[in-house]
Parts: sequence; structure tokens; C-alpha cells
Amino acid sequence: MILAGGDAGPNRKGATAMNRQLQTEEGYIQVTGGKVWYKMIGNGAVGLPLLVVHGGPGAAHDYLEPLEALADQRPVIFYDQLECGNSERPGRPDLWTLEHYVEEVEHVRAAFGLDRMHILGQSWGAAVAAEYALGPHGDHVASLILSGPLLSTSRWIADQNAYIAQLPPAVRDVIRASEADGDFTSAPYQEAMTHYYMKHVCRRQPWPDCLNRAMAKLNPAVYVHMWGPSEFTVTGILKDYERSDRLHELAMPVLLTGGQFDEAAPDTIRFFQSRIPRAELRVFAEASHEHHLEKTGEYLAAAQEFLSRNDQGKRRREET
Repeated sequence: MILAGGDAGPNRKGATAMNRQLQTEEGYIQVTGGKVWYKMIGNGAVGLPLLVVHGGPGAAHDYLEPLEALADQRPVIFYDQLECGNSERPGRPDLWTLEHYVEEVEHVRAAFGLDRMHILGQSWGAAVAAEYALGPHGDHVASLILSGPLLSTSRWIADQNAYIAQLPPAVRDVIRASEADGDFTSAPYQEAMTHYYMKHVCRRQPWPDCLNRAMAKLNPAVYVHMWGPSEFTVTGILKDYERSDRLHELAMPVLLTGGQFDEAAPDTIRFFQSRIPRAELRVFAEASHEHHLEKTGEYLAAAQEFLSRNDQGKRRREET
């Protein structure tokens, strides 16, 4: 099912009076279980559309807002996954699955009638993007950008454990004690996590407003269900997620990006690159997981150059 009632496209509203190159639309798209909110910027641009898939699980699109700058050459489509951000929250844990969130990508693509598109997935969103590209609708994907990608839970946890070992002893001991006790609410643990986040999640201080907004909208129930009670304790349904064995099936061009201190460590991303036939890699110095917020100009330039090189295919089915 693509759209309830057989609608031919998304329920659009709020198109602005800006010039066509920067036209913005917001609305909702029906998916299984509810409606997801979307925003499309640059509807008149000529490049292949870019669909942006946010991380989490349970977060919102807000922290990816700097990618709006890419709309000067192509439509850029953001959406909040069901139960997240501005989308409906039906409270159905049976839909909090990788399969459902991959299915949402197809709902969004079909709602806009896109025959070919680029997909950018950040963190958990990279898992969603990769799974979609590996699935039955992967022929719609002209290229992938996977930023700070989660593609192997075991490697992710190994990277975090290596980072914890490098922390100051007092910080490291608090994290390890809390993980052992299952106490993730104490003030010392929160202080230790703030120290960790400032090194490996976002090194900009203070954090950008868009990141704070995304964190404020986080749906903790989805996060705990899919990941677990903390960054380092994976008890959710993604605890056995591994996709390294299928990365060689990604036939489209892929740009992998990461920060020098990214939670997805550079060596891990290099390993992913080695498994993908047409993969390129860009690691940003002195940056971490949110490297698009720390090295925004460099990141946007790299993304735009990659996308422009791989603008092939049709934009919308009706244009065939």
C-alpha cells in the first residue's frame, strides 16, 4: 500500500511564493500505521531529487537542516519517520522495525512519483537507506550517501568500547559502572555521557539549535525498543543487525562520510568501503558523528559534487 485511498501524491500544503528554484512544500504522506510529515525544498531545481533519511532510531530530521543548501541544484526531501518528530505517533511497537522504516522510504518515493533519486542516510538512517537500496526497489536509487553509517551493530559497539577506553579514568569508570548496574539516570552518568558526546557526537559548542531541537523531539520509547537504554547497551531489535555481508551487492555509486572522531570510526567506514564496489570515502578532520554540522561547508561541497556526478536517470515517472 502506497497511499491510503489511492491518492496520486502526497497531501501537500504550504507551498511558498518564493521563486520556483527555492519553492518549499510541507505536508503528510500516508504510510502503514499513520502519516509521516515531509518537507520538500527546491521543487523547480533540475537535478535528481535527494531523499534524506534521519538517524535515531526515534529522532527527527531537524539536525539535518543544513542539507537544505543542496536544494539550489535539486529538490531535497526531508521526512520524519513514523513516531518521530512532526509525524503521527500511533504508539504501535509492532511497527518499530527496520522493515517498516524501509517500507516508509518506498511510500515517500511513490508519493512523489520519483523514478530515480539519490538517498542520503545518516547514522541509523544509513541502515534504512542501505536496506532500501538492497531491496526490490533499489533500481530507483541513483546513488547513496551514507554518513556516520550504522551498518554493523557489532562493529559499532566495538568502536564505542575503544573510545570509552580512551576516556579519562574517572569518566570511563562511571560509564562502565553504570552500564554494569543498568543505572542510566544518575547525575555522574549524565555528566560522563556529556563528556563523551562532546568528543564523539558533536564537537561544536554550544550545540547548534537544529541538533538541540532534534534531541528534544527524540522518542525514547522507539530508541529503547530498537537500540536499548543507552548508547553502549544494545538490547533492542537491532542488537544483531549486520549488513557487511551484503554490501558488495550495492551496485550504485556510494559516498561514505565520517568524522575523525566519529562514533562510526574511520577504520570501520574504511572496512565498509572495501566491501562496496563503487564506494568513495571522505573523512573530515577534527569532526565527529555530526560532521555535517561541524564541517558544514566541506561536507556540502563534497555531497554536491558527488551528487552532480551521479545525476543520471529520470526525475519523475510522468516525465518519461
